[in-house]
Parts: sequence; C-alpha cells; structure tokens
Amino acid sequence: MRIGILRIGKVDEDVVERIRESLTMAFPETKCEVIAENSEIPEEAFDKLREQYRSDIILGFVKRQAEKEKTFNRVLGVVDADIFVPRLNFVFGEAECPGKAALISLWRLRPEFYGKKPNMEIFVERSVKEAIHELGHTLGLEHCVNPFCVMYFSNSIFETDRKQSLFCSKCFLKVENAMKMR
Repeated sequence: MRIGILRIGKVDEDVVERIRESLTMAFPETKCEVIAENSEIPEEAFDKLREQYRSDIILGFVKRQAEKEKTFNRVLGVVDADIFVPRLNFVFGEAECPGKAALISLWRLRPEFYGKKPNMEIFVERSVKEAIHELGHTLGLEHCVNPFCVMYFSNSIFETDRKQSLFCSKCFLKVENAMKMR
C-alpha cells in the first residue's frame, strides 16, 4: 500500500514526518510519503457560528486529491484546525469507510489545548494514533470494543491516551485481510 500525506494549512513538519515514519511500521508492506505541496483549508469548510471547520467538507477535499493522486492507494489529510461533524462538538478525524481518504486534526491533540505544558512526544503519539485509526477506517475497519486497540472510538483525549498505537489481534487480522484484497 502507498499512503500520501497531504498537509492542509499550516502543519508542523516534524509531526508530519513522525506520522509518516510510524505509518510504515503500523501497516505491513506500506510506503508512505509526504505530498510535496501544502493545500489551503477550503474556505467553505469554516462554520462562522461554531468557529470550527466541518470535517466532511475537508474530507471531501482530501478525497478529490486522492482521486487525482494516482500514485497513492490512500491519502491522509493533516490539518491543524478545530474540526467537527454536525452531530458532535468536535472530532479528532474522519475517514471514508472503506475508501481512499482520511483526515486528522492536530488541534485538540496538543497537551496545551487542555491547559498542560507542551510535550512533543505526547503530541506526536496522539497524532500517530489518530492517523492509524482513520487509515484503519479506509481499510473497512469499524470501531473496536477493546479500549486499548487503536480502532477504539475516542470521545475524549483520555481515551486517545489510553489506547495503544497498535491494532488488537482481531483488528490486525482485518488489516492483513483488507490489504491482501486491495
């Protein structure tokens, strides 16, 4: 599998590079590279009332980029903006399930968002977990009931911190099967 990482807006280069490295370890036989050009956040994604961005609109943008990028099986959009879906206050990410496009937001993954001191390692670890989780959805994986599996649904940062950056054995089997069938 080949994964392209699309930076949307201003995104920390070091975090993106660490995500790239981790994705090649999380998914068997995967090559991952950062797409050269940065993209702007689609203006129509901004909701003035909520002062947040609609993740479905940004994900649609990532999907269009994925369709153009014939060299990648999957495209992961990374944005540093507060995103939401209409029925929730916020989301850490969203993806097609199954599909080629996934999106994560770095906005609420920083410790300082929660009044803590900056900590690059925690920030990167959270970012990697969300990236693996959303790309898992593109392979057809649903949320897992195991609270330590990377595919567990994170309703808060505490749940993101609790889970591992790895698939449980049941989900890993699904990943292996999905990758064989692509």
